[in-house]
Amino acid sequence: MAELKQLYQEVILDHNRSPRNFREISDTPHHAEGHNPLCGDNLKVWVELDGDVIADASFIGNGCAISKASASLMTQAVKGKRVSEAKELFASFQKLVTGQVSPQESKEVLGKLILFAGVSEFPVRVKCASLSWHTLNAALEDASEAVTTE
Repeated sequence: MAELKQLYQEVILDHNRSPRNFREISDTPHHAEGHNPLCGDNLKVWVELDGDVIADASFIGNGCAISKASASLMTQAVKGKRVSEAKELFASFQKLVTGQVSPQESKEVLGKLILFAGVSEFPVRVKCASLSWHTLNAALEDASEAVTTE
């Protein structure tokens, strides 16, 4: 477990300093905004669909390291997945960060995302880790209102 915590810290710091897919996709109608008033996280998520497959995903915004790293890893994880698969991934991620399943139970489904298992020990941080996922879901559903964690 100590190795997982150290890896978690390293990955979070890396994705916070150098977030992947940190850009706007200007030619897609599928986007949404998300806010976490408690932590001050604000982000926008874009999704480019090719039929029912997520061809590209990106985000911009600011916030804590957990929020930014989660968005970065999320955009990598959903590319190439069907919308239904991305929603299943979100459900599995949510169960992990809320402590409903163990990393061992989720490893096959979540891959690198199991690094967020430690977030369940800090309930306030669950909202930081899941904001980008809720925002992705809103973008996939073409929601017109901003997502908030409150």
